[in-house]
Amino acid sequence: MKPGRTLLSQAKIRTRVRQLGRGITQHYRGKRPLFLGVMNGALFFLADLLRAVDLETEVSCIRVASYHGTQSSGFLQGLDALGGSFVGRHVLIVDDILDTGRTITALTRRLKELGAADVKICVLLEKRRKDKTSIKADWTGFKIVDKFVVGYGLDYEGRYRGLKQVKILNELK
Repeated sequence: MKPGRTLLSQAKIRTRVRQLGRGITQHYRGKRPLFLGVMNGALFFLADLLRAVDLETEVSCIRVASYHGTQSSGFLQGLDALGGSFVGRHVLIVDDILDTGRTITALTRRLKELGAADVKICVLLEKRRKDKTSIKADWTGFKIVDKFVVGYGLDYEGRYRGLKQVKILNELK
């Protein structure tokens, strides 16, 4: 498997992240939100988004995983590691991609159980899938085709995260 055609250029991503930052700044004005990055995929997006937001924020990260290769296992690992106090907090989950929705659904449920005042979701990418997920992001960078993508934090078996653009992963022939 190797990266194929570019789906989103570095310039297009940069412009959209700045737009998201302005919207998030407006929404949270007067509050001190906690940005919860879902690692490792959200690493670049989270960093760029934080620079695009004009607010005092707090940042935390959680590492959860359900993918092996290009397929979701359906089992979310790492949710038990969510520590810290979320009571009364305004939490913004920042993730690289909304695909099946399982990760964000489970994380949202857990944050509410831990007493978060509200939980919002910001994703760089949302796949247009036939089997629609019931969870919706409050802020979405781009809606994309239902293909496996890499770059700008998204990986295939730990590879290609550092690409500056988002590319469709092609199978080797």
